[in-house]
Amino acid sequence: MGHEVELELNSSTGATPVVKSADSTPGASAPRTPRLKAPAPISIPSPYIVSAPASQAQTPSGRGSRTPGWSRAMTPRFLTPLGSPIRKALNFVKLDPQDAWLPITQSRNGNAYYAAFHTLSSGIGIQALVLPVAFTYLGWTWAIILLTLAFIWQLYTLYLLVQLHEDFDKEIRYSRYMQLANAAFGEKLSKFIALFPIGYLSMGTCTTLIMIGGSSCERFFQIVCNPMTCDTTPLTSTEWYLVFTSAAVVLSQLPNLNSIAGISLIGAVTAVGYCTMIWLTSVAEGRIHGVSYDPTLSGSHIQKIFDILNSVGIIAFAFRGHNLVLEIQATMPSSEKQPSRVPMWKGVKVSYTIILMCLFPLAIGGYWTYGQMIPANGGILTSLYLFHGQDTAKGLIGLINMFVIVNGLSTFQIYAMPMFDDLESTYTTRCKKPCPWWLRVILRTLFGYFCFFMAVAVPFQGSFSGLIGGIYLPVTLAYPCFMWVIIKKPKIYSSVWWLNWVLGVLGVCLSVLLVAAGTYVVIHTGVEGSFFKP
Repeated sequence: MGHEVELELNSSTGATPVVKSADSTPGASAPRTPRLKAPAPISIPSPYIVSAPASQAQTPSGRGSRTPGWSRAMTPRFLTPLGSPIRKALNFVKLDPQDAWLPITQSRNGNAYYAAFHTLSSGIGIQALVLPVAFTYLGWTWAIILLTLAFIWQLYTLYLLVQLHEDFDKEIRYSRYMQLANAAFGEKLSKFIALFPIGYLSMGTCTTLIMIGGSSCERFFQIVCNPMTCDTTPLTSTEWYLVFTSAAVVLSQLPNLNSIAGISLIGAVTAVGYCTMIWLTSVAEGRIHGVSYDPTLSGSHIQKIFDILNSVGIIAFAFRGHNLVLEIQATMPSSEKQPSRVPMWKGVKVSYTIILMCLFPLAIGGYWTYGQMIPANGGILTSLYLFHGQDTAKGLIGLINMFVIVNGLSTFQIYAMPMFDDLESTYTTRCKKPCPWWLRVILRTLFGYFCFFMAVAVPFQGSFSGLIGGIYLPVTLAYPCFMWVIIKKPKIYSSVWWLNWVLGVLGVCLSVLLVAAGTYVVIHTGVEGSFFKP
């Protein structure tokens, strides 16, 4: 009464399967041999993973791929009584080479600490500094209510993504957001609705970080090098952008996502540091003279509505990072007894508790200090320079700028990693071999300096924060709900079914309204700035 093992070699680099066993003797007439207790899960070395069925193989970019492989292999007769446990324990011996060649899945020795570092570094940053601007249009009550609802909503969808990462029934791990989107919506639809927002989140964030980091480098130099005692000719804004980009490109040569865990820790510490210092300094300096908290809504009814919606888009803009959750979880080992979702969720809970303690004081403290005086295209950091720059110790201002620079360099790495993964996957898919080191250096360097070009060419992207928030809001708030309904298939008309459908539809409708409102506000108010003049 033998056992058979289905073995299929997957040469694509798509969804990575998880360890699972199955009895291959259905319908046997003789009594079954009693199973022995399976041994404890074995730690899987990073390149060794269980390959998915060929019909379910996916490439890193989400493109489907069917790869023929071994059809069957018989378990030796003398191992028949242990067939199922042996398969569960030793199933890692098959090699999926392309996953082991790509930056996101090259190393799978991550843990809850790494997850917390990456999630905190990607979940909090410069975009949080514009939150007080939303308060100027919404007022105290509605701004706090909407900020709270948005935080709870995005934390719920984050939980859904963590749970959807691995499917033990299909023996698949969805190691990238686009792979999960392909599985849920199909290849064509997922490219249409998700590819641009996800790509823009990575490339647009890196471009914004270059602008913020370069400007902070310039301010830091002005503080450290006094014009009266320093003979060095100051660099232009474009040159400071280039300095920051060059430093980011050097750091980007680290091979994979796990290798930048220490950098993410530094980025998380500096993000918490400068957010805390900014709001504490602002509150300590006290409210500025003539501060007002009346919402600045003027013009026609349609203009007021669009201003409110644009403020909601700014709040949505503050909650980013969902496009990196599956990638971060992919760096962890996983088995049926020790699924990766357990340590991942632990790391997420810790990181988002810290994010909560940073975002709310930053938004509330900034609005309390500056009220309606906050520049519409600036934020609390710009307000600190504008109103308290002369009263605040230069050493503190310099430290804040240094933290912003270090955080920008760190965050650049984690947001650029999906782009590096996609670029290298194109090579590995076509050439069936790892990307050589020299080509990897060239690809990552070209990406970094392309973002520099965009930062110089379009230096006024901060004016589009509400519009940008509306564009990628479905990635954060809507798509995970639809994915859960399609993949998990909860009972129709159950509470979970209704909850996800309502949140998903509401998220899509809100996204359409925010894009319309953001476009109207940009056209109506104009954009301060011009091309190639940072």
